[in-house]
Amino acid sequence: MKIKKKKVFIACDTTDPNKINQIIKKTQNSKINFGYKFGLQFLNSKNGRKFVSNLKNKITFGDYKLADIPNTCVSAVKAVRDLKLNYITIHISSGLKALKAVKRVSGKTKLVGVTILTSLDNKSLKEIGFDKNLKKLVQHQARLATKAKLDAIVCSPHEIKIVRRVFKKEIITPGIRLLGDSKGDQKRVMSPKQAFHNGATALVMGRSLTDNIEKNIKKLIKDLN
Repeated sequence: MKIKKKKVFIACDTTDPNKINQIIKKTQNSKINFGYKFGLQFLNSKNGRKFVSNLKNKITFGDYKLADIPNTCVSAVKAVRDLKLNYITIHISSGLKALKAVKRVSGKTKLVGVTILTSLDNKSLKEIGFDKNLKKLVQHQARLATKAKLDAIVCSPHEIKIVRRVFKKEIITPGIRLLGDSKGDQKRVMSPKQAFHNGATALVMGRSLTDNIEKNIKKLIKDLN
């Protein structure tokens, strides 16, 4: 039986297309199915949009993290249709009406609902004004994503199991660190092997891989075996 390759999105956190070309070149690995996540830093840069529009035969992830009224979110998705992104993100906190509206116009692009950012914890949520426990809030958001028929969810690896109870499609997890790496600005982290074991269908990894990409890909493959 053919073993399905693990999917890992590389966070391309730079405004330099040359650096991204190097990342792409060094991640043509037959043992892992790499995709490329472009955040606002690159998408809003002078050459970012053009670069993504010219990128062919790669899995592309537009991490816009839309969070606005339904009409504005819909207009934003329509404005980037020409990029033919495989994935695009929207904050579930935008509300069910916005999620459903964007899903209706997303076409072949998979709509990904973002739950609570991995840089936040229970203390952070209280500071913002939420009175629900973090895990309960994430599970509630996962139910909304199911109602809106979203294609995927982004959540911390620590919430995968509770999300899976109510959401049966793709679960993409940031907050992934190779063993021995620092947490950086993330608060809820886990190793690649642990995240996949918990039920993640794909990971998002940034500096943990890109700081020394060839060496760290070897560490990643070793961790997953």
